[in-house]
Amino acid sequence: MLDKVKTESRAEDIIKHFNSVRELTESLCQGLEIEDYNLQAIAETSPAKWHLAHTSWFFETFILKDFESDFVPYHPEFEYLFNSYYNSVGEQFLRPNRHLLSRPTVDEVLQYRHEVTRRITALLEAITQKQIKEVLPLVVLGINHEQQHQELLLTDLKYNLYQNPLLPRYSHKHDPDKNEHSKSVPQSWVEYQPELCTIGAKLGNGVTGDFCFDNESPEHQHYLQGFKVSNRLVTNAEYLEFIEQGGYERAELWLSDGWSVKNQEQWSAPLYWFKKGGAWHYYTLHGAQPLALNEPVSHVSYYEADAFAAWKGARLPTEQEWERVASLQAVNGPFLDSDNLSPSPETKESKQVMQLFGQLWQWTSSHYSSYPGYQPLAGGVGEYNGKFMANQYVLRGGSCVSSRDHLRATYRNFFYPESRWQFSGIRLAKDL
Repeated sequence: MLDKVKTESRAEDIIKHFNSVRELTESLCQGLEIEDYNLQAIAETSPAKWHLAHTSWFFETFILKDFESDFVPYHPEFEYLFNSYYNSVGEQFLRPNRHLLSRPTVDEVLQYRHEVTRRITALLEAITQKQIKEVLPLVVLGINHEQQHQELLLTDLKYNLYQNPLLPRYSHKHDPDKNEHSKSVPQSWVEYQPELCTIGAKLGNGVTGDFCFDNESPEHQHYLQGFKVSNRLVTNAEYLEFIEQGGYERAELWLSDGWSVKNQEQWSAPLYWFKKGGAWHYYTLHGAQPLALNEPVSHVSYYEADAFAAWKGARLPTEQEWERVASLQAVNGPFLDSDNLSPSPETKESKQVMQLFGQLWQWTSSHYSSYPGYQPLAGGVGEYNGKFMANQYVLRGGSCVSSRDHLRATYRNFFYPESRWQFSGIRLAKDL
């Protein structure tokens, strides 16, 4: 009886969380003009309208389709149009062509969202005790999936709006002088002695245990050699020094693939940096701003982060080192709910390692691969993480456009080493 009461209580909490996350996604689009919804500058980004639809597709495809007794698809073609990469579900509309979907309209997509939200809520309020143990873990996964797409919606919008010479603002809630004149704390190093530590998480579904994605599991032992990490992230000022001292012209600092990509793409500064009147500026979700020198440098690729580390006589931390440091601290930082939409300078001294969470995704030197004993989830959702474990690097920590309750020390993000449109930054490490 107690287990039944706990499960029903947890179901009520999940329904509330589900509805609040659905509302947040739509609120992130409130300032957009209708012309903004279909922007897609490169294949790696998706239109805002597609994000709105795909997150609804996830709930319809993996929950309503299997558990709604009288299920009828909202639209017979939506399963094809808004499938991202799930081959077990069926074919997908070509990713680079998502911007061509002028239909369904934004209003029709919002109607689709509201209907899926209504039907999921009704399902959760009516299902049996037996069904609830099957459905709730999928709803929690869908909630976390939507939180990932909230972040992607903002990172994609930033890149897409940047292609416009007018450099339009997404948000007007910003004091342009706040970060420009803030002073960052001096860099120092925090040492960690060799030890055998626990890495990863026990697979939890958010109902019978804390939620984590399958790629964070299983919990396992890992031996760390002695190391030290920088107390804060690398700043724009420090990265500017790298540029001014020829960092982008010194082949000996770069990995071979990175040097090729840099030359091919003609990189000479982080994404969104540009010169105006002889002075460096950068584009933010608040529009174009003078470069805030003490703000953490953002939108750099793995190749740039690695080259910078080499220039400083350091390296990037492994993901296990990063997790060891972060596991000792609470998950605090200027996440999405702070409305910063940009990383912030660290202005307060601390004996702890700072800026671990809610600033920038931090590149590690670790290839994205499975942990010992890893097993993907059963069914179609098993395609979520496991099949991408090749040719990518792990990032940790979340960013200024991540949701606070979505992050934890074990969370593993992953991108290709040339990726720059994500809110990615640099933390340095060294061997003891």
